[in-house]
Amino acid sequence: MYRAIHLPIVLVLFLSINLSCASKNEIGAAPNSNQEQSTSTPTGTNEVNEKESFVSLHGQLRVEGNKIVDEYGNAVQLRGMSFFWSQWMGKYYTPETVSWLKEDWQCTVVRAAMGIEDSEGYITNPQAEKDKIFTVIDAAIANGIYVIVDWHSHHAEDYEDEAKLFFTEIAQKYGARPNIIYELYNEPLDVSWINVLKPYHEAVITEIRKYDPDNIVICGTRNWSQQVNEVIGNEIEDDNVAYTLHYYASSHKQDLRDIAQSALDNDIALFVTEFGTTDYSGDGLIDVQETNTWWKFLDDNAISWCNWSIADKNENSAALQPNASTSGQWPDSAITQSGRLVREELRNKNPKFQ
Repeated sequence: MYRAIHLPIVLVLFLSINLSCASKNEIGAAPNSNQEQSTSTPTGTNEVNEKESFVSLHGQLRVEGNKIVDEYGNAVQLRGMSFFWSQWMGKYYTPETVSWLKEDWQCTVVRAAMGIEDSEGYITNPQAEKDKIFTVIDAAIANGIYVIVDWHSHHAEDYEDEAKLFFTEIAQKYGARPNIIYELYNEPLDVSWINVLKPYHEAVITEIRKYDPDNIVICGTRNWSQQVNEVIGNEIEDDNVAYTLHYYASSHKQDLRDIAQSALDNDIALFVTEFGTTDYSGDGLIDVQETNTWWKFLDDNAISWCNWSIADKNENSAALQPNASTSGQWPDSAITQSGRLVREELRNKNPKFQ
């Protein structure tokens, strides 16, 4: 009698325990699956684990077709701010400024614009200017964001040897970090892509690739980095290259977007390392309508961008009011109209990290 009654009870208990365990296992699997999915998502949400960073989520970037993708193969769009010429606005090249741009402006990339041949630039003061760039790079790495190392010149072909030495040093020092993006030539003038610019870029890339085979290189294009269509059929022999597109919203409109679209249609990857909300002088009208039209075009094509610029210069493209702090912590009153417009876009589109 005891055994006859006990066996069914045991069987019921056994089945109940197994069903409960199976149910718990299924519930436990979902977060792991979702976590893997979010890790490879290109944009994320505003609710991000405080231990994660934008770089830890996306890792090693590369060029694939006309897109920049992360290490999981998902298209990724970086949005952030460009610093001003290092020799003239070096006071903002601080760890605190980089941290504030990441924490408050939600930048996922910053651009360190090292002035070259102009007065007091790298050619005159190489170590002083390099130290500013190193400061920004180190701060970007510490904050888990990407950083563009920009040879900010209009005549870089005249300083090819210096560019090789500089980018060799950067590649040796930082090339193992996925944060690094090389920009070899800010804005060429009216010089030939085939005869001048392409040979210059290839010579500098050769030196970089001796120490860094992985990180993206961005190459400037003719006419203030606007004639990206001239690259079609004359691409650089490197799989990890994007091409520079610059615009100023009040001056450069649909005609330039059409040029950009022709490049994209031919699998040319673009990166807007510099744009302004004003006219090409960096001053004049802040064109909100064209700024928003450009942002839609960039979003539709997953094109990354940096806004010009973190500066308190008395011009409308500057993001900061005169005498704004060099340590971030800027109240709205310290931010210009252009700065507020761009900051709002960054905060609306980029993920928030603690």
